[in-house]
Amino acid sequence: KTLRLSSPVSPPPLPHFLLLTRLLLLFLPQYGVVVDAGSSHTAMYVYKWPADKQNGTGLVTQHRECHVKGGGISSYMGQSGAAGRSLEACLDKAVVDIPKARHHLTPIYLGATAGMRLLTLTHPNASAQILKEVGQKIQSYPFNYNGAAILSGQAEGAYGWVTVNYLLENLIKYGFVGRWLSPDRPTVGALDLGGASTQITFLTEQRLEDKRDVMELRLYGRDYTLYTHSFLCYGLDQALNMLLAQLIKSQSYGQSGVVSHPCYPTGYEVTLEMSLVFDSPCTSSSRPVPARPLLDVLVKGTGHYDQCLGNVSQIFSFSPCPYSKCSFNQAFQPNVTGSFMAFSAFYFTHAFLERTTGISVSSPSELEEAAKAICGKTFAELERLAPEQKSRLQQYCATAAFIRVMLLRGYGFDRMSFHHISFQKKAGDTSVGWALGYMLSLSSLLPAEGAPVMRSLTHGAWAGLLSLFMLLLIVALMFTLVKAMAVMKKRRGGESHI
Repeated sequence: KTLRLSSPVSPPPLPHFLLLTRLLLLFLPQYGVVVDAGSSHTAMYVYKWPADKQNGTGLVTQHRECHVKGGGISSYMGQSGAAGRSLEACLDKAVVDIPKARHHLTPIYLGATAGMRLLTLTHPNASAQILKEVGQKIQSYPFNYNGAAILSGQAEGAYGWVTVNYLLENLIKYGFVGRWLSPDRPTVGALDLGGASTQITFLTEQRLEDKRDVMELRLYGRDYTLYTHSFLCYGLDQALNMLLAQLIKSQSYGQSGVVSHPCYPTGYEVTLEMSLVFDSPCTSSSRPVPARPLLDVLVKGTGHYDQCLGNVSQIFSFSPCPYSKCSFNQAFQPNVTGSFMAFSAFYFTHAFLERTTGISVSSPSELEEAAKAICGKTFAELERLAPEQKSRLQQYCATAAFIRVMLLRGYGFDRMSFHHISFQKKAGDTSVGWALGYMLSLSSLLPAEGAPVMRSLTHGAWAGLLSLFMLLLIVALMFTLVKAMAVMKKRRGGESHI
């Protein structure tokens, strides 16, 4: 797959009465808005960049960030207009954050990810209706609406890679000589773990055997060919749901009314409606056959790390591999090389493990040690350690085991390469994710403010502007000369009185 950035098209000549407005806009930065409609939540990012661009791509920085209350837009299926209404608070903030003179010139995009990809598989009409509703809501605001779309997993991975390397100044940086430079240094791979999918993206010199995993980008005058693969259903929420479905199935669908969960901490139990567990495309294949009513089941935690790790491993498939090398689920992957940045749920899990166990998770052995420590704690002990995360505490043992299997056995990180993974939430004041990369790429499609104004002026208009400039310069010089003569006259007058 290829992301190509086309050249801007010159606009028709501007009417003269608009010249002053356009010239004033030259002093304001351009803005762009990206709505990241994820599987579990929605976030809105406002970006800005100067009117002049570097090698066809805007120099973009994050201006504002707003998180939408509630779940992802896919969770509003069947609730007419609710997905659109959920965006109102953040859109209202964007109206305030962006100068009014820029509103109609500010492009706004909504990109939906794996949650909507899954909904499209099961309820395509509902998915289309939600996209239509959020699009109508955005269009009711004074911005330049550029559409609402569902991103492919490959595009999501590639845009995340762009974000990481832009923030690390691997694509372009501002030199001490006062100009933008190409740093000509190695790029960094991107590891993204969302709610419904996970992506791995990096540059490699190895031959890419599966062309579906190839993404080409052109940024700041350079071409990049990336390996990127997205695993649908292996985002954290869906992976934990697959684990739960597997445990329910292996224990005869809870015929006793109780299911033991080795990844849940001792002392934690919850009653679940089994039909909801098997309602996802990621778990539907585990439904009982022939179909029978799925009743509620009581899930009780037993807190056993080894059993947890064994069950988590079973939601991955490590054979057979149709290529020279695979990660898991028959997906081709070259050897991981260089440094990586891990963000989203990778970061949050890593931070939780380090904070609650006191273990610096910088190696495979330390990851396992921290995972064992978390899995060995009771629910009451976890509550005392992190009371603010009570609703998610039962997940961390399974999450730690899941990340261990994915990074080490799946992606192939080892004792040496694991040290080159940096777990981060932000770089500077900018959130790490696909949205900034999306804005960077799409900004190449926006004409620089300066160039079109120059092209759109007639020779007569330029002559008038030049004459005005010369007149102002002459007036300024005459004023300076008159003032200087007045000062000299005053000094001579003072000397004559002495």
